[in-house]
Amino acid sequence: MTGNTSEAWPEPPLAGTEAAAVLGALERQRATLAWKCSGLDAAGLRATLGTSTLTLGGLLKHLAHVEDSHFARLWTGSPVGAPWDTVDWDSAPDWDYRSAAEDTPEQLLALWRESVARSRAVVEAALREGGLDQLGAYKTRGGERPRLRRVLLDLIEEYARHAGHADLIRESVDGLTGEDPPR
Repeated sequence: MTGNTSEAWPEPPLAGTEAAAVLGALERQRATLAWKCSGLDAAGLRATLGTSTLTLGGLLKHLAHVEDSHFARLWTGSPVGAPWDTVDWDSAPDWDYRSAAEDTPEQLLALWRESVARSRAVVEAALREGGLDQLGAYKTRGGERPRLRRVLLDLIEEYARHAGHADLIRESVDGLTGEDPPR
């Protein structure tokens, strides 16, 4: 979703496969975040609500990190790439949220869109090889490995939580409210 309201709004199928329903729910959450962050300048993406330091720009950068880390670490078992691989997460656990203020709206949206594109490619390839029951590369100390279903459901949960934050912040910036973009 680019924020262009003439695009079709993603909806999970009412009578589709389990994979189509899970992916449809994730795409709807991604589109909601994109819509809530669209059309704002740097000040809009840096706006906070009350005493919170959470910003829409910070949410975009955080969710870009979540997209990349979930599929790199949990699914493929590979290291997370740039810019995440240069961060000392132990000393700066909120780096993604805080460093977003240094980025332009264009940089933040591009980073998030590129992360989403990488995630989509990984999921498409995984689904071509099998269904949602496939096991990812990551292993817990107890030897458990996540199924693709769990990785996707965790992403849906992450987006849903932050879409609520985005609703409140966006309304405080310019009054935009609602859960679906205007048509």
